[in-house]
Amino acid sequence: MSADPKEVASARMAEFMRLLPLTEVIAGIPHCEHGKSFTEGQLEVRCTQLKNAFKMAKQVLREISQS
Repeated sequence: MSADPKEVASARMAEFMRLLPLTEVIAGIPHCEHGKSFTEGQLEVRCTQLKNAFKMAKQVLREISQS
C-alpha cells in the first residue's frame, strides 16, 4: 500500500513550512537589504544553508520526541 506521490509531496511541504521558523534560526542567514538583490552565487549558498538547517531541525525534533 503506497502513498499517492501528490500526498507525500504535500506532507513534505507542510513539514517544511512548520519547521521553517526553526530552520531560519538554525541557518542564521541575514535578510536582504531593501532594494538590493542577492547574486546567483549568494542564493545558492543560502539555499544550501537552508537545506542543511532543515535537516538539523528535523533531527532536533526527532531527538526531542525520543526523550
